[in-house]
Amino acid sequence: MGEMKELQNRYDALKAQGLKLDIVRGQPGDDDFDLSNPMLTIVDGSKVKTPGGIDIRNYPGGVEGLPEIRAVAAEILRVAPEETIVGNNASLKLLSEVLCFALLKGLRGSAKPWCRYPSPKIIVAVPGYDRHFTLLHALGFEMPVVRMTGRGPDIEAAEKLAASSDEVKGIVFVPTYSNPTGETISDEAVDRLAAMKTAADDFTVFADDAYAVHHLTADQSRPKNLLRAAEAADRPDRVYLFGSTSKITFSGAGLGFMASSVGNIEYMARLFGTQFIGPNKIEQYRHAKFLSSYKGGVAGLMNNHARLLKPKFDVVQAVLSRELGGTGLASWTEPQGGYFVSLDTARPVASRVVELAKAAGVAVTPAGSTYPFGKDPANSNIRIAPTRPPVEDVEKAMEVLAFCVKLASAEYDEA
Repeated sequence: MGEMKELQNRYDALKAQGLKLDIVRGQPGDDDFDLSNPMLTIVDGSKVKTPGGIDIRNYPGGVEGLPEIRAVAAEILRVAPEETIVGNNASLKLLSEVLCFALLKGLRGSAKPWCRYPSPKIIVAVPGYDRHFTLLHALGFEMPVVRMTGRGPDIEAAEKLAASSDEVKGIVFVPTYSNPTGETISDEAVDRLAAMKTAADDFTVFADDAYAVHHLTADQSRPKNLLRAAEAADRPDRVYLFGSTSKITFSGAGLGFMASSVGNIEYMARLFGTQFIGPNKIEQYRHAKFLSSYKGGVAGLMNNHARLLKPKFDVVQAVLSRELGGTGLASWTEPQGGYFVSLDTARPVASRVVELAKAAGVAVTPAGSTYPFGKDPANSNIRIAPTRPPVEDVEKAMEVLAFCVKLASAEYDEA
């Protein structure tokens, strides 16, 4: 009882500080954005034509995107330029377009539109990206769940689901530095995904490689290329890769891109062409010029991002180790890239931890967000997003969060 009283007194003192800290969403810091500020003036009225002769002010140019930026997207996703489409702003938008057309028309080689199946399903990996779950639910997909394993999705579980019914149409996950666990899919899992037997002939792997180049250390994780693995397994149309510049340049004015087989790209380009004449070529050319002229190219820019971001991840690890290490109250990931740290409480108290932190002035991603419908069956997972605040604010926020884990755990034990 005395320990509980002491914890409560310390918590009251925290609340009295009037903190206003936010580690909810994985946003770049202003210093990250500043790295790309030269892009704002790199194109002007004297530079309105690309080296290929396309006037960026006019319609012509194609829905696939400018050749110059397709080359950049191909470098990031490790594919050929002709295997890419570059669109506006977000990769999530391109993923949504592909899924919408899959429902309405079917993908290339589909026997019928996916909406003709009674209950079309997409496998999701948890803990995972909340926006994937929101999109799939909005489109009417059921979401059978497999666990993340530390080396990517549980492939054995995915294989069983994919073989169980032709209504299981695909799987969506983040292959590199996954949101939120920071893990990278193993080469074995890539090969098994590419080659696995499925009840649906058009089963599709939707890999949202949002953090493909977002390394924090010199030990850079790059999984085996899913597109090449699918080709080797004689299933060249099975994989769609997605990415964006949202955390490379500007989140609000970036580019989304995707890659797949040339046949899939041609098929989707025809469908996209029914919706619009072409993407924002001015933004595409601005990105192409900036990223190709940056010292070291995309890799050079990402090294500078890592220089700014790694101290924030280091302080997360330092505080968690100092405050919770050896207590048995929580475990957490130590990612080598990406934008998040995933923390699991030993007791089912994640929602209480988030509630306590909020009342103490620290906004944290809502508990359960990393699961479909916001329902974490263990009530244990908390996503930590340390990238936007300055280091000193991240440190303070983590001290509060760690203390709230202690308090919530003590409350649970006492109850």
